[in-house]
Amino acid sequence: MSQSQHAVDHNHEKCSHAHNHNHGNLPVVLFFVGLATFLISLFLPVGTLKTILSVSTIVLSGYHIMIEGFEDTIKETKRLKKFMPNVHVLMSLAAIGAVLIGDYTEGALLILIFAAAHFLEHYVENKSKKEITSLMKMNPTDAKLILSDGSTKTVDIAQLKIGDHLKVLNGEQIPTDGTILTGYTSIDESSINGESIPAEKTVGDNVFGSTINGDGTITMVVTKDSTDTVFAKILQLVNESQSNLSKTATKIKRLEPKYVTSVMVLVFLYIVLMPLVFNIAWYDSFYKGMVFLTVASPCALAASDIPATLSAISNLAKRGVLFKGGSYLSNLSEIKAIAFDKTGTLTEGKPKVTDVHFIDHITNEETFYTDLIIAMEKQANHPLANAIVKSIEIVNDIPLTIENQIGKGLVSTYKGHTYKIGKASQFTNVSSDIESFERKYAEEGKTVVLFSEDDVVIGLIAMMDLPNPKAQQLVAYFKEHNIHTTMITGDAERTGRAVANTLKIDEVAGNVLPENKSQIVSSLQDKYGLTAMVGDGVNDAPALVKADIGVAMGDGTDVAIDVADVVLMQNDLDKLGYAYRLSKKLDKVVKQNIIFSMGVVALLVVLNIFGQMNLPIGILAHEGSTLVVLFNGLRLLTPLKN
Repeated sequence: MSQSQHAVDHNHEKCSHAHNHNHGNLPVVLFFVGLATFLISLFLPVGTLKTILSVSTIVLSGYHIMIEGFEDTIKETKRLKKFMPNVHVLMSLAAIGAVLIGDYTEGALLILIFAAAHFLEHYVENKSKKEITSLMKMNPTDAKLILSDGSTKTVDIAQLKIGDHLKVLNGEQIPTDGTILTGYTSIDESSINGESIPAEKTVGDNVFGSTINGDGTITMVVTKDSTDTVFAKILQLVNESQSNLSKTATKIKRLEPKYVTSVMVLVFLYIVLMPLVFNIAWYDSFYKGMVFLTVASPCALAASDIPATLSAISNLAKRGVLFKGGSYLSNLSEIKAIAFDKTGTLTEGKPKVTDVHFIDHITNEETFYTDLIIAMEKQANHPLANAIVKSIEIVNDIPLTIENQIGKGLVSTYKGHTYKIGKASQFTNVSSDIESFERKYAEEGKTVVLFSEDDVVIGLIAMMDLPNPKAQQLVAYFKEHNIHTTMITGDAERTGRAVANTLKIDEVAGNVLPENKSQIVSSLQDKYGLTAMVGDGVNDAPALVKADIGVAMGDGTDVAIDVADVVLMQNDLDKLGYAYRLSKKLDKVVKQNIIFSMGVVALLVVLNIFGQMNLPIGILAHEGSTLVVLFNGLRLLTPLKN
């Protein structure tokens, strides 16, 4: 069994019916045998055979309940050196008590319904984890390694090394992360980013392990060890999400032994004192004690949080939003401030040309000059040059050579004229018209380069890393919920402010060094409370760690993904808003479950005290409330409506 599978199979120990004992199918088989003996006993008159069948039902259908209850109690008591009973013990004692007073049929009914709820809760929890655990089955196991003679050999993924060349046939699973060397194809990347539309891929494009190749055959080079692939990191997040409980679930887990102990003490006192103080018959006192033991059991309370949280995590995993644990998802609904890294998070991460301006008297020659600019820039290896080449359409290809003067810009000679592209500080002969536009664009947070002919500036190009189209909607949504928004950027504050004004962000922190980002998050925590941080780079990692909830963009660096608590696999900011909405709904559902479960317990206890409750009705009401809580949590598997 792999480590990831092991972590899922042996996840958190629940404080409810569903404990982590693996008895195979035997308990289910014996449960139905016990059910058969119970049904037969119902048609028999009172007598020895009816008693034997009822006791057989208790033993057959309830043996795993009793074993788990007493085994776990003994184990935890020894480990923690204090009495640590669980819900199973209460149910077992109630069934044994029913037998002691001769109510064999009611004891059998108690065990049957409790065991049935036990199996149903397993079903509900497994259903809520379906999207999560299905990831394990998608983990690649082998690859076609290309040997030195050109032949291929099927090898285990673990044997692959960085630099190995692999062949992937149409319809096969991409074995690990790498880069395409030859071929063209479309790849289903839904296992990585939740996107249902296949991505077109060709030479030089990155591919990811676990994704499915389409119609084309490709060769690829391995770029990551199998344990460091994007999918491996997803599995790691999944494993962590299984064991990290929410604050509410943790409190319930701690409360259960104390609650169960209190119920046992109260039942003992009730049975002993009622006959002595109120002269009630021992049978009636013992019977009411068994009813109290049953209805006061916190089964529904124990099931209030974890199944609901797992359902919500599963819902998000299906949509490419991965949480490292239930605590982060439940905390998301309580954030009071959120900080965003600017570049690549609130913006698209790449500059684009927004404005091109030439002096008036050369309007008719603009096409020639833009062709000349493209001819110069396409020979430069710089992000701004790439932005210009991609944004401006070329009409005529002009052959020329350039000189890249470090710190000054690009210089070229064409038909006896010298042309230069560079920052404003590199030019002296600049008209008032150009200066006016350069100042205007700079104030808008844009990067401006000037273009000169024979040292006379005749035009300029303005570029900007444009806001992510979905960022404005997300920021507005958070502000509607009174969450303070902050943008953190290493750019000049003027540049950051231009983006912030477009997005209507509350606060801008500009000229921030990477090591100071975490200090800003800390100040937000001091001022507002629970704070989230969204980023994608290595320089965001300290701030992601410092934040109460760190959110990494899935296309970001491995370091950011490693330290974050949440990963948005598609870099889709809409999904962060979706996660916040689902977190709010989870909080509402858990509160509903807790109030309902404790309300039912209180009602049943009061009815029992006043003699208006018997064991069969108490069993049905108690286990019914547990199932209501479970299925209420299961609603979080369904997609939220817009």
